[in-house]
Amino acid sequence: MAGATEFTKQVSTVLKVGAGFSLDAVDPESTPGYKGKKPNGVALLAAQDDRLDVLQEMLFAQGKFGSQKRVLLILQAMDTAGKGGIVEHVVGSMDPQGVRVAPFKTPTEEEKAHDFLWRVEKALPDAGFVGVFDRSHYEDVLIHRVHGWADEAELERRYGAINEFEARLAEQGTAIVKVMLNISRDEQKTRLLARLDDPSKHWKYNTSDLRERALWDSYMKAYQLVFEKTSTEVAPWYVVPANKKWFARIAVQELLLEALGKLDLSWPKANFNVSAERAMAVQS
Repeated sequence: MAGATEFTKQVSTVLKVGAGFSLDAVDPESTPGYKGKKPNGVALLAAQDDRLDVLQEMLFAQGKFGSQKRVLLILQAMDTAGKGGIVEHVVGSMDPQGVRVAPFKTPTEEEKAHDFLWRVEKALPDAGFVGVFDRSHYEDVLIHRVHGWADEAELERRYGAINEFEARLAEQGTAIVKVMLNISRDEQKTRLLARLDDPSKHWKYNTSDLRERALWDSYMKAYQLVFEKTSTEVAPWYVVPANKKWFARIAVQELLLEALGKLDLSWPKANFNVSAERAMAVQS
């Protein structure tokens, strides 16, 4: 891994939300557990692509042979924090036939007619897959709290429903990786202006972005409550400083590598006589 500095500590340990966690204490400019600079980080991302790809292919292969193991990456963040970049530069290195990306937009009328987890259940990855939620069921306790669309009793019900839902997924063989990409308010402003100044980026801009930005402090408080209510042993939250896009990408890549590594993956054993099949192939 020439030029690719390693993490000095296990990423999941460094970034995990634990008791007494405070979002205010996280520096979005920091690179916890990593001492390298941007060129090192870019090199590390590329160097680890093959390892991630092999593990994901093993997962997919095992799914074909009855394994219920799967991975669910949940990405939450303020606008412009880099969720799309994670999907493109980290998840994009894996074989697309074993990846399912679900971008959660404003609920449709049909979805609104059901409980908030209904549409989430439908988007879960199949056995052997890596699933990615670009936003998720957490919108239903974040934006709904910030805008007052749900009262406190309903929000508490939803926190409980989320914990039960994720515990069930974990019991069924799903490794859950919940990531909040943490950018600063100033960095968001810089990125929003960059979008407005570049015609090729106008499609990424939404006129509602500035209205949501005005509620920044309320969103940070809502995120803090999400961490306190839903960071559990089977589905902990990881807060990734994201002002430096290159760091956010290698951090999420490492979290995925750790999650896949813990699944004890291997290539499925052939369910046929390899020697006999090889002999026939030679004669064909």
